Amino acid sequence: MALDQNPPLNSLGFAKPPSETRVVVAMSGGVDSSVVAAQLADEGYDVVGVTLQLYDHGAALAKKGACCAGIDIHDARRVAEEKGFPHYVLDYENIFQDAVIDEFADSYLAGATPVPCIRCNERVKFKDLLETAKDLEADCMATGHYIQRKIGPNGPELHSAADARRDQSYFLFSTTPEQLDYLRFPLGHLPDKDATRALAAEYGLAVADKPDSQDICFVPNGNYAQVIEKLRPGAAEPGEIVDHTGKVVGQHNGVIHYTIGQRRGLGIGGLSEPIYVVKLDVDKKQVIVGPKELLSTRIIPVREINWLGDTPFESRKEWHMAVKVRSTRPPREAIIRPTGPTTAEVELLTPEEGVSPGQACVFYDNDSSRIFGGGWIWRGA
Repeated sequence: MALDQNPPLNSLGFAKPPSETRVVVAMSGGVDSSVVAAQLADEGYDVVGVTLQLYDHGAALAKKGACCAGIDIHDARRVAEEKGFPHYVLDYENIFQDAVIDEFADSYLAGATPVPCIRCNERVKFKDLLETAKDLEADCMATGHYIQRKIGPNGPELHSAADARRDQSYFLFSTTPEQLDYLRFPLGHLPDKDATRALAAEYGLAVADKPDSQDICFVPNGNYAQVIEKLRPGAAEPGEIVDHTGKVVGQHNGVIHYTIGQRRGLGIGGLSEPIYVVKLDVDKKQVIVGPKELLSTRIIPVREINWLGDTPFESRKEWHMAVKVRSTRPPREAIIRPTGPTTAEVELLTPEEGVSPGQACVFYDNDSSRIFGGGWIWRGA
């Protein structure tokens, strides 16, 4: 009898049995990545769990009751022990400090509003960790992100998660075609987070009811300014709060305490209408405030574009797509005009409020769930 020349693809897309397919699972210790690891182990894959130690766990563990990375490492290790696959903890503190935390602090000091989770995916998880997975001779690397990888006519494509409420495409726009070829996202097709927790319970995981992390990992209490002052002593220099005409209306204790679009906590009373932070002038140490209409932005300059289209970015004068300028907002119709291989001017058909340098501008197909990459907003329009 002739041997089958084209063996069927397994669930990760390889033409060989799961037992002969090695997959490194990036395990944060949370329910999402734990379910991915348990599911793949249950399907018979050669699973290797890897958890990254990204910041000082000694300090975190000393904080009573903290939901900290030390506990997360313990939770990841326990899943690996229960499911019988090897688990490694890699010390990436220096890499994380250089690639993510330092830029986060410097961006805030420059008056931007950075998104460190994107840089972490781009520069740490999908770069150094991905290379480690290849060193371990893994066929692919899987994560617990809520996003989909689909095979199109020209190869792997990035698509939004089935559950729009959990979709993490905004944080993964900088995934390159080469990285996408190697990555797998087993949770992206699930209808909601309840389905993930149901799987965790089915696999008997102790983390099934573990709460989701809400904060940036190295800013556990959400106090960005406090972290920046610790990283850059003396950074919070006082200055003036001025209105859009230049009139001084108050004083502040440091530009780093403010973000574009902020309304609360300005400490300015006696005004006839609500006012918002409309601009931060780091050089003059000024916080500029004004009425809501001054927050409206139609033209957005974008740079460091990662393009995931099938034809070159500059092959057209205009791309008609939807863009998302904040993770919490839905995509809006826009015209993207390339100004170089990795730069563009984005025109919003409907102006957005609170567009801030340092945030991402992510490109979405108008007619499907596909993501065409995106870039970084780099100055106010």
